[in-house]
Amino acid sequence: MSTAQTQTAEPSWRLLLGYVRPHRWALLVGAVLSLVTGATGLLLPLVARGLIDDLSHDRAITGALLLMSGLVVANAAVGALGSYVLRRTAESVVLGARRALSSYLLRLRITAVDRSEPGDLMARITSDTTLLREVTTDSLVGLGTGGLTLVATVVMMGLVEPVLLLVTLAVILAAGTVLGVIVPRINRASRQAQDAVGVMGASLERILGALRTVKASGAEHREERTLHDAAEESWRQSVRAAKWSAAAGNTAGLAMQIAFITVLAVGGARVATGAIDVGTLVAFLLYVFYLMSPIQQVVGAITQYQTGSAALARIQEALRLPAEPAAAPAPLPATGAEPAALAFADVRFRYADDLPYVHHGVTFAVPAQGMTAFVGPSGAGKTTVFSLIERFYDPEAGTITLDGRDLADWDLPQLRSAIGYVEQDAPVLSGSLRDNLLLGNPDADDDAVTRVLKTTRLDGLVSRLPSGLDTLVGHRGTKLSGGERQRVAIARALLRRPRLLLLDEATSQLDAVNEAALRDTVADVARTTTVLVVAHRLSTVTMADRIVVMDAGQVRAVGTHRELVAEDPLYAELAATQFLATAE
Repeated sequence: MSTAQTQTAEPSWRLLLGYVRPHRWALLVGAVLSLVTGATGLLLPLVARGLIDDLSHDRAITGALLLMSGLVVANAAVGALGSYVLRRTAESVVLGARRALSSYLLRLRITAVDRSEPGDLMARITSDTTLLREVTTDSLVGLGTGGLTLVATVVMMGLVEPVLLLVTLAVILAAGTVLGVIVPRINRASRQAQDAVGVMGASLERILGALRTVKASGAEHREERTLHDAAEESWRQSVRAAKWSAAAGNTAGLAMQIAFITVLAVGGARVATGAIDVGTLVAFLLYVFYLMSPIQQVVGAITQYQTGSAALARIQEALRLPAEPAAAPAPLPATGAEPAALAFADVRFRYADDLPYVHHGVTFAVPAQGMTAFVGPSGAGKTTVFSLIERFYDPEAGTITLDGRDLADWDLPQLRSAIGYVEQDAPVLSGSLRDNLLLGNPDADDDAVTRVLKTTRLDGLVSRLPSGLDTLVGHRGTKLSGGERQRVAIARALLRRPRLLLLDEATSQLDAVNEAALRDTVADVARTTTVLVVAHRLSTVTMADRIVVMDAGQVRAVGTHRELVAEDPLYAELAATQFLATAE
Protein backbone atom coordinates (compact mmCIF):
# COMPACT_ATOMS: atom_id res chain seq x y z
CA MET A 1 0.00 0.00 0.00
CA SER A 2 1.11 3.59 -0.49
CA THR A 3 1.83 5.98 2.29
CA ALA A 4 -0.93 7.42 4.41
CA GLN A 5 -0.67 10.82 2.83
CA THR A 6 -1.44 9.49 -0.66
CA GLN A 7 -4.34 7.34 0.48
CA THR A 8 -6.57 10.09 1.78
CA ALA A 9 -8.96 10.46 -1.15
CA GLU A 10 -8.75 7.04 -2.76
CA PRO A 11 -12.11 5.35 -3.45
CA SER A 12 -12.86 2.01 -1.83
CA TRP A 13 -12.59 -0.01 -5.03
CA ARG A 14 -9.08 1.27 -5.66
CA LEU A 15 -8.05 0.47 -2.09
CA LEU A 16 -9.46 -3.04 -2.51
CA LEU A 17 -7.49 -3.50 -5.72
CA GLY A 18 -4.38 -2.47 -3.83
CA TYR A 19 -4.83 -5.39 -1.44
CA VAL A 20 -5.76 -7.80 -4.23
CA ARG A 21 -2.97 -6.86 -6.68
CA PRO A 22 -0.29 -9.18 -5.16
CA HIS A 23 -2.70 -12.11 -5.65
CA ARG A 24 -4.04 -11.12 -9.06
CA TRP A 25 -2.87 -14.27 -10.88
CA ALA A 26 -4.42 -16.64 -8.36
CA LEU A 27 -7.56 -14.53 -8.47
CA LEU A 28 -7.56 -14.68 -12.27
CA VAL A 29 -7.27 -18.48 -12.19
CA GLY A 30 -10.20 -18.69 -9.79
CA ALA A 31 -12.22 -16.31 -11.96
CA VAL A 32 -11.50 -18.35 -15.10
CA LEU A 33 -12.55 -21.53 -13.34
CA SER A 34 -15.76 -19.80 -12.25
CA LEU A 35 -16.40 -18.71 -15.83
CA VAL A 36 -15.80 -22.25 -17.08
CA THR A 37 -18.31 -23.42 -14.48
CA GLY A 38 -20.78 -20.88 -15.82
CA ALA A 39 -20.11 -21.88 -19.41
CA THR A 40 -20.82 -25.55 -18.73
CA GLY A 41 -24.07 -24.49 -17.11
CA LEU A 42 -25.03 -22.38 -20.12
CA LEU A 43 -24.71 -25.39 -22.40
CA LEU A 44 -27.18 -27.47 -20.42
CA PRO A 45 -30.39 -25.75 -21.69
CA LEU A 46 -29.23 -26.16 -25.30
CA VAL A 47 -28.56 -29.86 -24.71
CA ALA A 48 -31.95 -30.11 -23.00
CA ARG A 49 -33.64 -28.53 -26.03
CA GLY A 50 -31.91 -31.05 -28.30
CA LEU A 51 -32.98 -33.89 -25.98
CA ILE A 52 -36.62 -32.77 -26.21
CA ASP A 53 -36.36 -32.54 -29.99
CA ASP A 54 -34.91 -36.08 -30.10
CA LEU A 55 -37.75 -37.37 -27.94
CA SER A 56 -40.39 -35.66 -30.07
CA HIS A 57 -38.90 -37.20 -33.24
CA ASP A 58 -38.27 -40.67 -31.75
CA ARG A 59 -34.48 -40.30 -32.08
CA ALA A 60 -31.94 -41.92 -29.74
CA ILE A 61 -31.22 -39.80 -26.66
CA THR A 62 -28.18 -41.71 -25.31
CA GLY A 63 -25.68 -39.17 -26.65
CA ALA A 64 -27.61 -36.23 -25.23
CA LEU A 65 -27.90 -37.90 -21.81
CA LEU A 66 -24.18 -38.69 -21.73
CA LEU A 67 -23.35 -35.10 -22.72
CA MET A 68 -25.64 -33.71 -20.03
CA SER A 69 -24.09 -36.04 -17.43
CA GLY A 70 -20.59 -34.98 -18.45
CA LEU A 71 -21.52 -31.31 -18.25
CA VAL A 72 -23.04 -31.78 -14.79
CA VAL A 73 -19.94 -33.59 -13.48
CA ALA A 74 -17.59 -31.04 -15.06
CA ASN A 75 -19.67 -28.21 -13.65
CA ALA A 76 -19.42 -29.65 -10.13
CA ALA A 77 -15.68 -30.47 -10.32
CA VAL A 78 -14.56 -27.20 -11.89
CA GLY A 79 -16.88 -25.25 -9.60
CA ALA A 80 -15.39 -26.86 -6.47
CA LEU A 81 -11.83 -26.18 -7.65
CA GLY A 82 -12.65 -22.59 -8.52
CA SER A 83 -14.31 -22.04 -5.16
CA TYR A 84 -11.23 -23.38 -3.34
CA VAL A 85 -8.84 -21.18 -5.33
CA LEU A 86 -10.94 -18.10 -4.70
CA ARG A 87 -11.35 -18.73 -0.98
CA ARG A 88 -7.64 -19.47 -0.57
CA THR A 89 -6.88 -16.22 -2.38
CA ALA A 90 -9.32 -14.35 -0.16
CA GLU A 91 -7.57 -15.68 2.95
CA SER A 92 -4.26 -14.51 1.46
CA VAL A 93 -5.74 -11.03 0.97
CA VAL A 94 -6.82 -10.98 4.63
CA LEU A 95 -3.35 -12.14 5.70
CA GLY A 96 -1.70 -9.39 3.66
CA ALA A 97 -4.03 -6.75 5.11
CA ARG A 98 -3.38 -7.93 8.67
CA ARG A 99 0.36 -7.93 8.14
CA ALA A 100 0.33 -4.44 6.65
CA LEU A 101 -1.97 -3.01 9.30
CA SER A 102 -0.24 -4.65 12.28
CA SER A 103 3.17 -3.49 11.02
CA TYR A 104 1.83 0.04 10.59
CA LEU A 105 0.22 0.12 14.02
CA LEU A 106 3.51 -0.90 15.63
CA ARG A 107 5.09 2.17 14.02
CA LEU A 108 2.39 4.59 15.15
CA ARG A 109 3.64 7.70 16.82
CA ILE A 110 2.81 7.84 20.50
CA THR A 111 0.73 10.97 19.86
CA ALA A 112 -1.54 8.90 17.60
CA VAL A 113 -1.81 6.13 20.19
CA ASP A 114 -2.71 8.70 22.85
CA ARG A 115 -5.69 9.81 20.74
CA SER A 116 -6.87 6.27 19.90
CA GLU A 117 -8.54 3.45 21.75
CA PRO A 118 -6.37 0.30 21.65
CA GLY A 119 -9.45 -1.93 21.58
CA ASP A 120 -10.78 -0.13 18.51
CA LEU A 121 -7.43 -0.52 16.74
CA MET A 122 -7.50 -4.22 17.61
CA ALA A 123 -10.97 -4.51 16.06
CA ARG A 124 -9.64 -3.03 12.82
CA ILE A 125 -6.97 -5.74 12.61
CA THR A 126 -9.32 -8.59 13.51
CA SER A 127 -12.93 -7.82 12.61
CA ASP A 128 -12.49 -5.33 9.76
CA THR A 129 -9.79 -7.26 7.92
CA THR A 130 -11.93 -10.42 8.13
CA LEU A 131 -14.57 -8.69 6.00
CA LEU A 132 -12.03 -8.42 3.18
CA ARG A 133 -12.40 -12.19 2.75
CA GLU A 134 -16.00 -11.89 1.63
CA VAL A 135 -15.51 -8.70 -0.32
CA THR A 136 -12.69 -10.32 -2.32
CA THR A 137 -14.57 -13.47 -3.35
CA ASP A 138 -18.20 -12.41 -3.17
CA SER A 139 -17.77 -8.85 -4.36
CA LEU A 140 -14.76 -8.46 -6.61
CA VAL A 141 -14.80 -11.91 -8.24
CA GLY A 142 -18.55 -12.29 -7.88
CA LEU A 143 -19.16 -9.05 -9.71
CA GLY A 144 -16.76 -10.02 -12.50
CA THR A 145 -17.74 -13.64 -13.04
CA GLY A 146 -21.39 -13.07 -12.18
CA GLY A 147 -21.54 -10.09 -14.52
CA LEU A 148 -19.90 -11.97 -17.39
CA THR A 149 -22.11 -14.99 -16.82
CA LEU A 150 -25.14 -12.70 -16.71
CA VAL A 151 -24.19 -11.11 -20.04
CA ALA A 152 -23.50 -14.51 -21.61
CA THR A 153 -26.83 -15.85 -20.36
CA VAL A 154 -28.69 -12.84 -21.75
CA VAL A 155 -26.96 -13.31 -25.12
CA MET A 156 -27.94 -16.98 -25.18
CA MET A 157 -31.50 -16.06 -24.23
CA GLY A 158 -31.59 -13.56 -27.08
CA LEU A 159 -30.43 -16.21 -29.51
CA VAL A 160 -33.09 -18.62 -28.29
CA GLU A 161 -36.07 -16.21 -28.19
CA PRO A 162 -35.66 -12.37 -28.46
CA VAL A 163 -39.28 -11.53 -27.59
CA LEU A 164 -39.19 -13.41 -24.28
CA LEU A 165 -35.81 -11.77 -23.53
CA LEU A 166 -37.40 -8.32 -23.74
CA VAL A 167 -40.07 -9.42 -21.24
CA THR A 168 -37.39 -10.71 -18.87
CA LEU A 169 -35.23 -7.55 -19.11
CA ALA A 170 -38.22 -5.31 -18.32
CA VAL A 171 -38.77 -7.16 -15.03
CA ILE A 172 -35.02 -7.06 -14.19
CA LEU A 173 -34.84 -3.31 -14.90
CA ALA A 174 -37.68 -2.63 -12.46
CA ALA A 175 -35.89 -4.68 -9.79
CA GLY A 176 -32.65 -2.79 -10.45
CA THR A 177 -34.38 0.53 -9.73
CA VAL A 178 -35.48 -0.76 -6.32
CA LEU A 179 -31.95 -2.04 -5.57
CA GLY A 180 -30.54 1.41 -6.34
CA VAL A 181 -32.48 2.75 -3.36
CA ILE A 182 -31.53 -0.10 -1.00
CA VAL A 183 -27.77 -0.40 -1.59
CA PRO A 184 -26.64 2.95 -0.01
CA ARG A 185 -28.55 2.06 3.16
CA ILE A 186 -26.54 -1.16 3.46
CA ASN A 187 -23.32 0.87 3.31
CA ARG A 188 -24.36 3.21 6.12
CA ALA A 189 -25.62 0.44 8.38
CA SER A 190 -22.50 -1.67 7.80
CA ARG A 191 -20.17 1.22 8.67
CA GLN A 192 -22.08 1.98 11.85
CA ALA A 193 -22.05 -1.70 12.81
CA GLN A 194 -18.25 -1.89 12.40
CA ASP A 195 -17.81 1.33 14.38
CA ALA A 196 -19.89 -0.20 17.16
CA VAL A 197 -17.67 -3.30 17.16
CA GLY A 198 -14.69 -0.99 17.59
CA VAL A 199 -16.36 0.77 20.52
CA MET A 200 -17.10 -2.58 22.13
CA GLY A 201 -13.48 -3.68 21.69
CA ALA A 202 -12.25 -0.44 23.22
CA SER A 203 -14.59 -0.85 26.21
CA LEU A 204 -13.49 -4.44 26.75
CA GLU A 205 -9.80 -3.54 26.54
CA ARG A 206 -10.30 -0.71 29.03
CA ILE A 207 -12.07 -2.96 31.53
CA LEU A 208 -9.73 -5.96 31.23
CA GLY A 209 -6.74 -3.65 31.57
CA ALA A 210 -7.97 -2.55 34.98
CA LEU A 211 -10.06 -5.55 36.03
CA ARG A 212 -8.69 -5.65 39.57
CA THR A 213 -9.61 -2.00 40.07
CA VAL A 214 -13.07 -2.64 38.66
CA LYS A 215 -13.62 -5.56 41.03
CA ALA A 216 -12.19 -3.71 44.03
CA SER A 217 -14.51 -0.80 43.28
CA GLY A 218 -17.55 -3.04 42.98
CA ALA A 219 -18.11 -1.63 39.51
CA GLU A 220 -18.71 -4.89 37.62
CA HIS A 221 -22.39 -4.19 36.99
CA ARG A 222 -21.79 -0.65 35.75
CA GLU A 223 -19.01 -1.75 33.42
CA GLU A 224 -21.12 -4.72 32.33
CA ARG A 225 -23.80 -2.26 31.25
CA THR A 226 -21.23 -0.34 29.21
CA LEU A 227 -20.18 -3.50 27.41
CA HIS A 228 -23.75 -4.59 26.85
CA ASP A 229 -24.72 -1.19 25.46
CA ALA A 230 -21.85 -1.35 22.96
CA ALA A 231 -22.77 -4.93 22.00
CA GLU A 232 -26.43 -3.99 21.57
CA GLU A 233 -25.52 -1.03 19.37
CA SER A 234 -23.45 -3.34 17.18
CA TRP A 235 -26.38 -5.76 17.09
CA ARG A 236 -28.83 -3.00 16.10
CA GLN A 237 -26.67 -1.75 13.26
CA SER A 238 -25.88 -5.28 12.07
CA VAL A 239 -29.60 -6.09 12.04
CA ARG A 240 -30.22 -2.93 9.99
CA ALA A 241 -27.57 -4.03 7.50
CA ALA A 242 -29.04 -7.55 7.45
CA LYS A 243 -32.53 -6.12 6.89
CA TRP A 244 -31.48 -4.14 3.84
CA SER A 245 -29.31 -6.99 2.53
CA ALA A 246 -32.28 -9.35 2.86
CA ALA A 247 -34.46 -6.82 1.07
CA ALA A 248 -31.94 -6.63 -1.76
CA GLY A 249 -31.68 -10.40 -2.07
CA ASN A 250 -35.43 -10.93 -1.95
CA THR A 251 -35.98 -8.19 -4.50
CA ALA A 252 -33.74 -10.07 -6.91
CA GLY A 253 -35.48 -13.37 -6.11
CA LEU A 254 -38.92 -11.83 -6.51
CA ALA A 255 -37.92 -10.32 -9.84
CA MET A 256 -36.86 -13.71 -11.16
CA GLN A 257 -40.08 -15.35 -10.00
CA ILE A 258 -42.10 -12.63 -11.72
CA ALA A 259 -39.93 -13.02 -14.80
CA PHE A 260 -40.51 -16.80 -14.79
CA ILE A 261 -44.29 -16.42 -14.48
CA THR A 262 -44.37 -13.72 -17.15
CA VAL A 263 -42.20 -15.72 -19.53
CA LEU A 264 -44.33 -18.81 -18.91
CA ALA A 265 -47.48 -16.89 -19.74
CA VAL A 266 -46.14 -15.05 -22.80
CA GLY A 267 -44.17 -18.09 -23.97
CA GLY A 268 -47.20 -20.35 -23.57
CA ALA A 269 -49.21 -17.95 -25.72
CA ARG A 270 -46.48 -17.96 -28.38
CA VAL A 271 -46.36 -21.75 -28.34
CA ALA A 272 -50.15 -21.82 -28.78
CA THR A 273 -49.90 -19.52 -31.82
CA GLY A 274 -47.06 -21.59 -33.27
CA ALA A 275 -44.50 -18.73 -33.04
CA ILE A 276 -42.12 -21.01 -31.10
CA ASP A 277 -42.02 -24.70 -30.28
CA VAL A 278 -42.13 -26.34 -26.84
CA GLY A 279 -38.39 -27.13 -26.87
CA THR A 280 -37.56 -23.43 -27.30
CA LEU A 281 -39.85 -22.47 -24.40
CA VAL A 282 -38.32 -25.14 -22.16
CA ALA A 283 -34.79 -24.00 -23.06
CA PHE A 284 -35.68 -20.36 -22.38
CA LEU A 285 -37.28 -21.26 -19.03
CA LEU A 286 -34.12 -23.13 -18.08
CA TYR A 287 -32.14 -19.99 -18.91
CA VAL A 288 -34.49 -17.99 -16.69
CA PHE A 289 -33.76 -20.42 -13.88
CA TYR A 290 -30.07 -20.20 -14.70
CA LEU A 291 -30.26 -16.40 -14.75
CA MET A 292 -31.16 -16.39 -11.06
CA SER A 293 -27.66 -17.49 -10.04
CA PRO A 294 -25.62 -14.71 -11.75
CA ILE A 295 -28.19 -12.08 -10.78
CA GLN A 296 -28.05 -13.12 -7.15
CA GLN A 297 -24.26 -13.24 -7.46
CA VAL A 298 -24.14 -9.68 -8.78
CA VAL A 299 -26.62 -8.40 -6.18
CA GLY A 300 -24.70 -10.21 -3.46
CA ALA A 301 -21.46 -8.70 -4.77
CA ILE A 302 -22.91 -5.20 -4.60
CA THR A 303 -24.33 -5.63 -1.10
CA GLN A 304 -21.15 -7.33 0.13
CA TYR A 305 -19.10 -4.51 -1.35
CA GLN A 306 -21.02 -2.03 0.79
CA THR A 307 -20.04 -3.98 3.91
CA GLY A 308 -16.47 -4.36 2.70
CA SER A 309 -16.11 -0.68 1.79
CA ALA A 310 -17.12 0.24 5.35
CA ALA A 311 -14.39 -2.06 6.68
CA LEU A 312 -11.89 -0.66 4.17
CA ALA A 313 -12.71 2.86 5.29
CA ARG A 314 -11.96 1.94 8.91
CA ILE A 315 -8.71 0.22 7.91
CA GLN A 316 -7.66 3.29 5.94
CA GLU A 317 -8.46 5.53 8.90
CA ALA A 318 -5.93 3.53 10.92
CA LEU A 319 -3.39 3.71 8.07
CA ARG A 320 -3.75 7.50 7.99
CA LEU A 321 -2.71 7.89 11.62
CA PRO A 322 0.73 9.51 11.95
CA ALA A 323 3.47 6.89 12.12
CA GLU A 324 7.22 6.74 12.39
CA PRO A 325 9.13 5.84 9.21
CA ALA A 326 9.72 2.16 8.61
CA ALA A 327 13.36 1.23 9.16
CA ALA A 328 15.43 -1.84 9.90
CA PRO A 329 16.53 -2.23 13.53
CA ALA A 330 19.95 -0.78 14.25
CA PRO A 331 22.69 -2.89 15.88
CA LEU A 332 23.13 -2.39 19.60
CA PRO A 333 26.23 -0.59 20.89
CA ALA A 334 29.34 -2.74 21.19
CA THR A 335 30.53 -3.68 24.65
CA GLY A 336 32.52 -0.78 26.06
CA ALA A 337 31.00 1.81 23.69
CA GLU A 338 31.50 5.44 24.70
CA PRO A 339 28.74 6.88 26.95
CA ALA A 340 26.51 9.54 25.43
CA ALA A 341 26.34 13.28 26.19
CA LEU A 342 22.94 14.99 26.25
CA ALA A 343 21.72 18.59 26.23
CA PHE A 344 18.34 20.38 26.26
CA ALA A 345 18.30 23.98 25.02
CA ASP A 346 15.19 26.12 25.68
CA VAL A 347 12.80 23.19 25.02
CA ARG A 348 9.09 23.91 24.99
CA PHE A 349 6.55 21.10 24.73
CA ARG A 350 2.89 20.25 25.26
CA TYR A 351 1.08 16.98 24.60
CA ALA A 352 -1.67 18.52 22.46
CA ASP A 353 -2.59 21.91 21.05
CA ASP A 354 -5.49 22.25 23.49
CA LEU A 355 -3.38 21.35 26.56
CA PRO A 356 -1.05 23.59 28.59
CA TYR A 357 2.70 23.48 28.11
CA VAL A 358 4.56 20.85 30.14
CA HIS A 359 7.98 22.35 29.43
CA HIS A 360 8.53 26.10 29.41
CA GLY A 361 12.04 26.51 28.06
CA VAL A 362 13.85 23.59 29.72
CA THR A 363 17.64 23.88 29.53
CA PHE A 364 20.31 21.61 31.00
CA ALA A 365 23.39 19.66 29.93
CA VAL A 366 24.45 16.14 30.87
CA PRO A 367 28.10 15.22 30.19
CA ALA A 368 29.07 11.78 29.00
CA GLN A 369 29.32 9.26 31.83
CA GLY A 370 28.06 9.57 35.38
CA MET A 371 24.64 9.80 37.01
CA THR A 372 22.24 12.70 36.66
CA ALA A 373 19.05 12.77 38.70
CA PHE A 374 15.82 14.70 38.04
CA VAL A 375 13.75 15.64 41.06
CA GLY A 376 10.80 17.89 41.74
CA PRO A 377 7.12 17.80 42.56
CA SER A 378 4.62 15.79 40.52
CA GLY A 379 3.78 17.46 37.22
CA ALA A 380 7.13 19.23 36.98
CA GLY A 381 7.86 17.56 33.61
CA LYS A 382 10.49 15.00 34.67
CA THR A 383 9.08 11.94 32.87
CA THR A 384 8.42 14.09 29.81
CA VAL A 385 12.19 14.64 29.57
CA PHE A 386 12.62 10.91 28.98
CA SER A 387 9.76 10.75 26.45
CA LEU A 388 11.41 13.53 24.45
CA ILE A 389 14.80 11.81 24.58
CA GLU A 390 13.24 8.61 23.17
CA ARG A 391 11.49 10.77 20.56
CA PHE A 392 8.08 9.45 21.52
CA TYR A 393 7.25 13.12 21.09
CA ASP A 394 9.04 16.04 19.44
CA PRO A 395 9.41 19.47 21.09
CA GLU A 396 7.55 22.45 19.71
CA ALA A 397 10.58 24.69 20.18
CA GLY A 398 14.18 24.40 21.27
CA THR A 399 16.67 21.65 20.54
CA ILE A 400 17.69 18.36 22.14
CA THR A 401 21.10 16.99 21.20
CA LEU A 402 22.79 13.67 21.79
CA ASP A 403 26.53 13.71 21.30
CA GLY A 404 26.13 17.23 19.94
CA ARG A 405 23.73 16.10 17.21
CA ASP A 406 20.09 17.17 17.09
CA LEU A 407 17.76 14.26 17.88
CA ALA A 408 15.72 15.12 14.78
CA ASP A 409 18.78 14.24 12.66
CA TRP A 410 19.20 10.79 14.21
CA ASP A 411 17.83 7.69 12.54
CA LEU A 412 15.19 6.50 15.03
CA PRO A 413 16.36 2.87 15.30
CA GLN A 414 19.95 4.06 15.72
CA LEU A 415 18.91 6.53 18.41
CA ARG A 416 16.88 4.03 20.38
CA SER A 417 19.50 1.31 20.06
CA ALA A 418 21.78 3.55 22.14
CA ILE A 419 19.20 3.98 24.91
CA GLY A 420 17.98 1.70 27.67
CA TYR A 421 14.65 2.87 29.10
CA VAL A 422 12.90 1.68 32.26
CA GLU A 423 9.37 3.11 32.36
CA GLN A 424 7.61 4.28 35.48
CA ASP A 425 5.17 1.37 35.64
CA ALA A 426 7.81 -1.17 34.45
CA PRO A 427 5.54 -3.11 32.05
CA VAL A 428 6.13 -6.83 31.61
CA LEU A 429 4.71 -8.64 28.58
CA SER A 430 2.87 -11.94 28.54
CA GLY A 431 5.25 -14.83 27.90
CA SER A 432 8.24 -16.28 29.68
CA LEU A 433 10.69 -14.46 31.89
CA ARG A 434 13.37 -15.16 29.28
CA ASP A 435 11.25 -13.57 26.54
CA ASN A 436 10.92 -10.41 28.64
CA LEU A 437 14.62 -10.19 29.44
CA LEU A 438 15.65 -10.66 25.81
CA LEU A 439 13.01 -8.32 24.39
CA GLY A 440 15.54 -5.59 23.65
CA ASN A 441 18.47 -7.86 22.81
CA PRO A 442 17.39 -11.30 21.58
CA ASP A 443 21.01 -12.19 20.75
CA ALA A 444 22.30 -11.82 24.31
CA ASP A 445 24.25 -14.91 25.39
CA ASP A 446 23.71 -16.89 28.58
CA ASP A 447 26.73 -15.30 30.30
CA ALA A 448 25.34 -11.81 29.75
CA VAL A 449 21.93 -12.88 31.05
CA THR A 450 23.50 -14.48 34.14
CA ARG A 451 25.51 -11.33 34.90
CA VAL A 452 22.47 -9.09 34.59
CA LEU A 453 20.38 -11.42 36.77
CA LYS A 454 22.99 -11.15 39.52
CA THR A 455 23.29 -7.40 39.06
CA THR A 456 19.55 -6.89 39.50
CA ARG A 457 19.21 -9.59 42.19
CA LEU A 458 16.88 -11.67 40.04
CA ASP A 459 19.02 -14.81 40.28
CA GLY A 460 17.28 -15.83 43.51
CA LEU A 461 13.87 -15.42 41.88
CA VAL A 462 14.90 -17.52 38.87
CA SER A 463 16.15 -20.32 41.12
CA ARG A 464 12.74 -20.45 42.86
CA LEU A 465 10.62 -20.48 39.71
CA PRO A 466 9.37 -23.92 38.60
CA SER A 467 10.76 -23.60 35.07
CA GLY A 468 13.46 -21.02 35.72
CA LEU A 469 13.77 -18.45 32.95
CA ASP A 470 11.14 -20.30 30.90
CA THR A 471 8.43 -19.74 33.53
CA LEU A 472 5.42 -17.84 32.18
CA VAL A 473 4.93 -14.51 33.96
CA GLY A 474 1.20 -14.10 33.16
CA HIS A 475 -0.72 -11.26 31.56
CA ARG A 476 1.24 -8.06 32.20
CA GLY A 477 3.46 -9.95 34.62
CA THR A 478 0.73 -10.67 37.17
CA LYS A 479 2.70 -13.65 38.55
CA LEU A 480 5.50 -11.31 39.61
CA SER A 481 5.48 -8.77 42.41
CA GLY A 482 5.77 -5.06 41.66
CA GLY A 483 9.39 -5.03 42.73
CA GLU A 484 10.18 -8.09 40.63
CA ARG A 485 8.57 -6.51 37.57
CA GLN A 486 10.68 -3.41 38.15
CA ARG A 487 13.89 -5.43 38.37
CA VAL A 488 12.94 -7.36 35.21
CA ALA A 489 12.51 -4.05 33.39
CA ILE A 490 15.91 -2.85 34.63
CA ALA A 491 17.57 -6.13 33.60
CA ARG A 492 15.95 -5.86 30.18
CA ALA A 493 17.37 -2.36 29.74
CA LEU A 494 20.88 -3.36 30.91
CA LEU A 495 20.99 -6.25 28.43
CA ARG A 496 20.84 -3.68 25.62
CA ARG A 497 24.29 -2.40 26.65
CA PRO A 498 22.99 1.19 26.45
CA ARG A 499 25.16 4.26 26.09
CA LEU A 500 22.40 6.20 27.82
CA LEU A 501 20.28 4.57 30.56
CA LEU A 502 16.96 6.18 31.55
CA LEU A 503 15.44 5.08 34.87
CA ASP A 504 12.02 6.54 35.61
CA GLU A 505 11.09 5.89 39.28
CA ALA A 506 13.06 2.65 39.04
CA THR A 507 13.00 2.06 42.82
CA SER A 508 9.42 3.06 43.58
CA GLN A 509 8.32 -0.52 44.31
CA LEU A 510 11.52 -1.83 45.87
CA ASP A 511 12.06 -2.46 49.56
CA ALA A 512 14.90 -0.75 51.39
CA VAL A 513 17.34 -3.64 50.92
CA ASN A 514 16.75 -3.94 47.17
CA GLU A 515 16.73 -0.16 46.77
CA ALA A 516 20.17 0.04 48.37
CA ALA A 517 21.38 -2.78 46.12
CA LEU A 518 20.01 -1.00 43.06
CA ARG A 519 21.72 2.24 44.08
CA ASP A 520 25.02 0.38 44.12
CA THR A 521 24.19 -1.18 40.72
CA VAL A 522 23.33 2.19 39.18
CA ALA A 523 26.50 3.73 40.62
CA ASP A 524 28.51 0.92 39.05
CA VAL A 525 26.77 1.27 35.68
CA ALA A 526 27.32 5.05 35.78
CA ARG A 527 31.10 4.50 35.66
CA THR A 528 30.83 3.40 32.03
CA THR A 529 27.40 4.73 30.96
CA THR A 530 25.46 7.97 31.10
CA VAL A 531 22.62 7.34 33.58
CA LEU A 532 19.56 9.59 33.99
CA VAL A 533 17.25 8.92 36.92
CA VAL A 534 13.85 10.35 37.78
CA ALA A 535 13.01 9.90 41.46
CA HIS A 536 10.62 11.17 44.10
CA ARG A 537 12.53 9.34 46.81
CA LEU A 538 15.68 11.41 47.20
CA SER A 539 17.44 8.55 49.00
CA THR A 540 17.89 7.08 45.52
CA VAL A 541 19.77 10.07 44.13
CA THR A 542 21.75 11.71 46.93
CA MET A 543 24.99 10.27 45.51
CA ALA A 544 24.28 11.47 41.95
CA ASP A 545 27.00 13.43 40.18
CA ARG A 546 24.46 16.16 39.49
CA ILE A 547 20.82 16.74 40.36
CA VAL A 548 18.45 18.72 38.15
CA VAL A 549 15.60 20.29 40.14
CA MET A 550 12.49 20.88 38.03
CA ASP A 551 9.35 22.79 38.92
CA ALA A 552 6.37 23.86 36.79
CA GLY A 553 8.04 22.81 33.54
CA GLN A 554 11.33 24.60 34.14
CA VAL A 555 14.79 23.84 35.52
CA ARG A 556 15.25 25.89 38.68
CA ALA A 557 18.58 24.53 39.93
CA VAL A 558 21.39 22.10 39.12
CA GLY A 559 24.00 20.84 41.59
CA THR A 560 24.98 18.11 44.01
CA HIS A 561 22.82 17.06 46.93
CA ARG A 562 24.88 19.10 49.41
CA GLU A 563 24.89 22.20 47.17
CA LEU A 564 21.16 22.08 46.57
CA VAL A 565 20.25 21.59 50.23
CA ALA A 566 22.16 24.79 50.96
CA GLU A 567 21.12 26.84 47.91
CA ASP A 568 17.67 25.77 46.64
CA PRO A 569 14.63 26.16 48.94
CA LEU A 570 12.47 23.67 47.04
CA TYR A 571 15.10 20.94 47.13
CA ALA A 572 15.87 21.71 50.79
CA GLU A 573 12.16 21.32 51.57
CA LEU A 574 12.00 17.98 49.72
CA ALA A 575 15.10 16.78 51.54
CA ALA A 576 13.80 17.89 54.93
CA THR A 577 10.48 16.17 54.28
CA GLN A 578 12.35 12.93 53.61
CA PHE A 579 14.80 13.44 56.52
CA LEU A 580 17.76 13.82 54.17
CA ALA A 581 18.75 17.42 54.85
CA THR A 582 21.93 16.34 56.61
CA ALA A 583 22.82 13.51 54.22
CA GLU A 584 26.20 13.71 52.52
